Amino acid sequence: MYQFSGKIKTFSLTLITIGFLATGWSFYNGLNKTSADAKAALAAEQHGDHGNTAKNHDNSSAKQETHHNDTNEQNAGEKHHASHNHHDTGHSEEEKITHKLHQMHNRPWAALYVSLLFFLGITLLVLAFYAAQRVAQSGWSIVLFRVMEAITANLVPTSIIMLIVIVLTGMHFNHLFTWMSDGVFDKSSQNFDPIVYGKKLWLNTPGWIVRGIFYLLVWNFYRWFIRKNSIAEDTATDIKIFKKNYNASVIFLVFFMFTESMASWDWIMALDPHWFSTLFGWYVLATLLVSALTTIAFVTIYLRSKGYLPKVNDSHIHDLAKFMFGFSVFWTYLWFAQFMLIWYADIPEETTYFVLRFSEYKTLFLSMLVMNFVFPILLLLNSDFKSQPWFVLIGGTVILIGHYVDLFVMIMPGTVGGSWSFGIPELGAALFFLGIFIYTVFSAFAKVNPVPIGNPFLKESEHFHYYNIEHHSSTGENNHH
Repeated sequence: MYQFSGKIKTFSLTLITIGFLATGWSFYNGLNKTSADAKAALAAEQHGDHGNTAKNHDNSSAKQETHHNDTNEQNAGEKHHASHNHHDTGHSEEEKITHKLHQMHNRPWAALYVSLLFFLGITLLVLAFYAAQRVAQSGWSIVLFRVMEAITANLVPTSIIMLIVIVLTGMHFNHLFTWMSDGVFDKSSQNFDPIVYGKKLWLNTPGWIVRGIFYLLVWNFYRWFIRKNSIAEDTATDIKIFKKNYNASVIFLVFFMFTESMASWDWIMALDPHWFSTLFGWYVLATLLVSALTTIAFVTIYLRSKGYLPKVNDSHIHDLAKFMFGFSVFWTYLWFAQFMLIWYADIPEETTYFVLRFSEYKTLFLSMLVMNFVFPILLLLNSDFKSQPWFVLIGGTVILIGHYVDLFVMIMPGTVGGSWSFGIPELGAALFFLGIFIYTVFSAFAKVNPVPIGNPFLKESEHFHYYNIEHHSSTGENNHH
């Protein structure tokens, strides 16, 4: 039976404390910025490297502006700061300063938001992967169930924090979502945005808040239900509870496929309200799923190294690494499909999303391809490496960093524009949520038997040796066929 050690508890509480203080400082520093600070920042950008970036942005947009000038002007939002482009000559100096100030105020919120969605998303996708294993009645993964259940404990604190952020955002405590700004839906206002107005049936504050609460309630209810009944399986005398868990998982997966996409639209894509992609829900699913599988592998490898997962063998690690490798390829396919189709079509209201990321986030935008595709391919393509914990840890570390960067690039352009950096706000938020994750996961794992002894497929999982079978086949043990 695992004991939640004092060292891990102290370490996690230290991370939470450091992260909380750093995040508090970033909010104090960011929200106290004044118009004078915004004006100084604009002046520095106009005379520094940022001016060169703006020039590159203008050059990369020249083709669209030549052929689609009228449409592009409308989509750039010259009458509304939702374009997040303070270089636009359609804005007055006062409007530029106001918009810059909003971006400076947004930075601590955006830094917190990136880490919050990253850890919430990972936890949710671990829950979805766990549900999929139950529905598929997979035998190999049973010995990993308590690891996955422990990770999903993080859904509770992250959901509470997400709920607070949703309510505060709806009450206009931040400027993350420009479509919530005053006058956007008022045709008589100079801030009126006809594009956003056309989406008012979906993009409205009451609906946005209610949907967010609904997502969180559904996810947490299933997590509570399945955890309670999974523990009950250990002492069950028949398979009634097992069947009940199966049925609940089927229902949850149906809800999940809808709510995950809807949450992606509400919480990420709506940060750029002029833009949309029909692939976006799947793309977010892929980036979070790879991260979730990597997290399962990390926690499993650690607990196994400490002797708390005696039933887990190299074959289980091997299969987790195969999932990491496979869904890294899937993520790359979706990234390329979304990018190539939009860029090739060259429709201004679609390409504006990538124009900003190429002009202001080019290094991050391209480097995440290396971290999320090239590196996993080179490291995990070899079958022997997949069962080596050290190789999985190295590859997984790069994958997690790469997908954090991916989420960073999804969120930051629509909230802080080109005024991004990685410093105390971002690091503090990451440490805060990492500390919460470690505390909740290992405290949850310590509360129950690490082996789900009541699962009818446990024996199959205990004797799972896929890698050995593959190896023996390749050495000719089946020559009699």
